[in-house]
Formats: sequence, C-alpha cells, structure tokens
Amino acid sequence: MPTGLYISVPFCRSKCTYCNFASDVFSRAIFDRYLNRVSNHLHTMPETACEMGGRVNRGIDSIYCGGGTPTVLESHQLQRLFRTIRQNYELSPGAEITVECAPGTLAPAMLDAFLNSGVNRISLGVQSFVDREAAAVGRLHTRVLVLDDVARLRAADISNINIDLIAGLPYQTAESWEESLDAAIALGVPHISVYMLEVDNESRLGRELIAGGTRYHARFVPNDDLTADLYLRACERLDAAGIRQYEISNFACPGFESRHNLKYWTRQPYLGFGVDAHSMLPATEDGIESVRFSTTDSLEPFVAGAPWQRTVVSKQGALEESYFLGLRLSRGVDLQELAAKFGTNQVDAFQEGIADCVRAGLLEREVSVIRLTPRGRLLSNEVFEQLLSAPWDADPVDVPGPTPA
Repeated sequence: MPTGLYISVPFCRSKCTYCNFASDVFSRAIFDRYLNRVSNHLHTMPETACEMGGRVNRGIDSIYCGGGTPTVLESHQLQRLFRTIRQNYELSPGAEITVECAPGTLAPAMLDAFLNSGVNRISLGVQSFVDREAAAVGRLHTRVLVLDDVARLRAADISNINIDLIAGLPYQTAESWEESLDAAIALGVPHISVYMLEVDNESRLGRELIAGGTRYHARFVPNDDLTADLYLRACERLDAAGIRQYEISNFACPGFESRHNLKYWTRQPYLGFGVDAHSMLPATEDGIESVRFSTTDSLEPFVAGAPWQRTVVSKQGALEESYFLGLRLSRGVDLQELAAKFGTNQVDAFQEGIADCVRAGLLEREVSVIRLTPRGRLLSNEVFEQLLSAPWDADPVDVPGPTPA
C-alpha cells in the first residue's frame, strides 16, 4: 500500500490567537537549519522505520506540506524540500501534492515553485471572509486578497483548492457567517473545511476564554450553542451547493476529497517529518498491529536532533482507532469488516455501547454500518468515550522502542 508523506513547516508571519499547533514566528535565520534536519530525516527514514519496528514503502501517493505557513519559506527552500522527497521516494503518477498557504503569501516566485515541484492542491487558511473577524484573531489578509489568490492559482492551472473556515470566531454572528458561506460557495472551490473554535489551554484565546478574561476579543466569542448552530448551518448550505460532507470537518465535490487526510482516518501508512510530525506504519513484530512515532513539538530540540518517540499499537488499540477515526467519516464504520479483521468476539464487545449511542440519537445503524448522526458529530468526543469503555479480552502490548541517534 502506498504511503502518505507529511512535512511540517512550523513558521508563521504571525501567531493566530486561536492556534494550538506547534508553530510560531521565528527568525528566518533558522530556516536552513530546520530544512537540513528535515532533509536528513527524509534520507534516513528507512533506517529509522526499521529501528521503530515499522515496515515502510517508499512508494508515495500523497504529500501534504502543512504548518504553520509553508509559504513563508523562500521559493527555493520549498523547492529544495520537494527535490529531497523525489530523490528519496517514488512518487506515484497523479500523486496528490498539497501545500497549506496563508492568503497574501503567494508571490509569483512561489507560484512558480509550486509548478516546478508538481504541487496540484492548495489549502488556503481563510477562516473568515469578514475582515473584522479575521483581523480579531491575528490574520493578516483581507477578503480581497483571498479572491485575488484564488484567481491567480487558477491562472497558474491549480484549481484543486480548499478553503478553511472557523465557526465561533470573535464578533461572528449568524448573519456574518452567512456572508462567509456565501463567499466560499460563490468561489466554486471543490473543497471546504469547517472547524468549530477549540477552547483549550494550548492557545492564547483558549486560555483567555477559560480564565474568563477579555484579551484577544474573548468577550465577543459566540457561545457554544451559536457556534454549534453555525456549524450545522454550514453543513446545510454546503450540501445544498453540492459540496458534500465526507468527514466531520470536511466537505468536497465528488472526487475532490483529500486523499492524504483520508489516510489518517482509514489508518493507512503515513510518514511525518518536521516539528511535531507523526508517523504510522504496519509493525514488523509479531503481536503488534502497528507502530506510531513522532518528533518533538519544540523547534530548537528538533533542530538539535531530539530523538523520535515511539508508541506501540496493539490489536486492541488498532480496533479502537478504527472506531474513533472511522466514525469521523460520513460513510461510517462497517462492523462486518472490523469483525473480519479483528474477530467477531472483539467487535461484539462494543455492541452495548453502540446500542446506547443509537438510543441517545448519536449514532445511526444500517445493517452492519454505524455512522454519526448530525447531533453525534457535535458530540463526537462523547460518542468515542462511550464506545471505548467497552471491555476487551486481551491485554494491550506495550514494548519500549529504541531511541535513534
């Protein structure tokens, strides 16, 4: 099975107040050192995968370059990344190659770099088409810049474009959300991602909301009920426009689903490179289903050569992942397929939890397929918690992994 490849570029022009990723504003002086470390990891991954106990396929059918903002790199630096990939891996014909971009960072040289590197899909971090809302969370673009970027991408023959939107931003109302949805739909892009604002301690805005403070426009953040209503309204509007929901946060015209992200949700093998990047490969050791390993989430330790961190996934863990990742998809989870892979008794252990969720209106069942209801998508964490409390008749395997040099 071909592998997906993820490259993390943790550099930003500015740090958005809602962001909980391992990215920030750094001096450009560190860019080359960072790329040197990533290039080294790309070159040595077969040896690393072996040390981690994973089986790697050098055949690649998707690349996702995310961040941060990869387009803050110089165009020659981005091209260097893709050259290194091609030197060490075998790209399938028609591979999906995505780069995340902040609107306003697509200089002509960067567009040329995309074409020279085979980039055929762009994800634009728009978040809101209402300038006041975008500015309130630290975004540096305007609606006009977004429209110009989309036009220039299409002129460069890159039409496979995703637009990110966030429900729950400061100052957002039902009326302003309609304005953003109108603009996104009118652009005719084939893929739109809709996220609900996360409130946690990993972002400045999240910490302020938890503390009940007023910085970062926190007192103008919509309440949870309105945010949920905005998300549900997006589901309705996008479906009516032919942009179908295929995952909790993702909507696409037929044939334009993100092939790379589908690897995560269907537990296909992938490799991650850069700060806070994660990999999953089939295990070579008996009794272990797969191995996951990741890099540090801090820039300086990464550049200095911090070791990989390894996690073993037992059959129990793999089955649980199959539930909570597979249920993110609108098509749901086929219990017969899980039983064929993991055993009927193991899958039957979840039947009580499934029945409870069906009675609560969080899951729907059609023969052997279960899927989240619209309400279940809003409460997906509660669904997963309910299902994963099921009993299991085998102890998880826990094998400490080696530390690479």
